[in-house]
Amino acid sequence: MHGVGAHVFPAAATGWGALAGLVLPRAVHRLSVPPGEPWRPGLRPGARGWLGPGPGRRATAVTTALTAAGCGAVAQVAGVRPESAVWLLLVPLGVLLARVDLAVHRLPDVLTLPAAAGTAALLGVAALLPGHAGSWPRALLGGALLGAGYLVLLAVNPGGMGWGDVKLAPTCGMALAWYGWPALVGGVCLGFGLGAVVALGLLLTGRAGRRSAVSFGPFMLLGTLGGVLLAR
Repeated sequence: MHGVGAHVFPAAATGWGALAGLVLPRAVHRLSVPPGEPWRPGLRPGARGWLGPGPGRRATAVTTALTAAGCGAVAQVAGVRPESAVWLLLVPLGVLLARVDLAVHRLPDVLTLPAAAGTAALLGVAALLPGHAGSWPRALLGGALLGAGYLVLLAVNPGGMGWGDVKLAPTCGMALAWYGWPALVGGVCLGFGLGAVVALGLLLTGRAGRRSAVSFGPFMLLGTLGGVLLAR
């Protein structure tokens, strides 16, 4: 990006992120239920029951800030390219998933499955447009490989991995592999590294035991964001 566009696009993306973050908390509240239970009913019909501030001003402020910062970062680094539109949709979705997982150790199918299908389709459209900086076939292969890898981890250690993580993996893999295999490896390693550091910190401070459940979805998502940013 050069000239005015170098400043306008990140600013506009940050504004979009702030707006998206402002309306996410109600969805977080409705989806934050234990696995196997239906989501909470909305106070309003239709989309209005899913979008808007939720309980707790601090939680809304944090969600808004995180989404705005994430969108601004990917816009600044990725630039005005077709795939940037995909990232600007995935960042709010990632914040929503992370908050739900942190609250109830759950990555709902209603989010993870459409995310995988939507990412595949939208990156396919981006690959048809001029100016893109990635590979759609490689993204699809990367998503399939990472999904398969997480499935193996689930089979080997069911207590350390959940089905939600497996279903989220293809989306993360596609986003990372779009920019290349080093981005995929780096993003995955970053996610596992962050998870290990936080788990160790919780263990050493007595806030968690050796058998305590730790939500891994947020680390997958942070690793993916970091991998995309570093790849550019």
